[in-house]
Amino acid sequence: MASNLEQVRRVYAAFGAGDIPTVLGAFAPNIRWTEAEGGPYGGVFTGPQAILENVFMKLGGEWDGYAAVPADFIADGDRVVALGEYSGTYKATGKSFRAPFAHAWTFEDGKAVRFQQYTDTAIHQQPLRG
Repeated sequence: MASNLEQVRRVYAAFGAGDIPTVLGAFAPNIRWTEAEGGPYGGVFTGPQAILENVFMKLGGEWDGYAAVPADFIADGDRVVALGEYSGTYKATGKSFRAPFAHAWTFEDGKAVRFQQYTDTAIHQQPLRG
């Protein structure tokens, strides 16, 4: 079985390649996904389908070139933290952004059960304003 760190690395690689089925396959059925309050998609979503509909489909439909690129990872037991940068261009306004992120992942039995996003939501919201 892949380590939790390897799982997280695969998730980012799959997301970057647009392979959403592989991303969702790393999630437990009851995963609790938290997008930062104040961000474009802020809230808590439970289960892969809710994440697909409320986060990934919106990212794919509303942004050009949206990316979440990790630069560093910190792993300790069932926890993995990814540090990186978001970027993308909001289709409706043509404005782009770059913002740092920290993602805290928690695993049980090889599947992600929790995800917590930390980012500068003010920067993330800027392209949404015309």
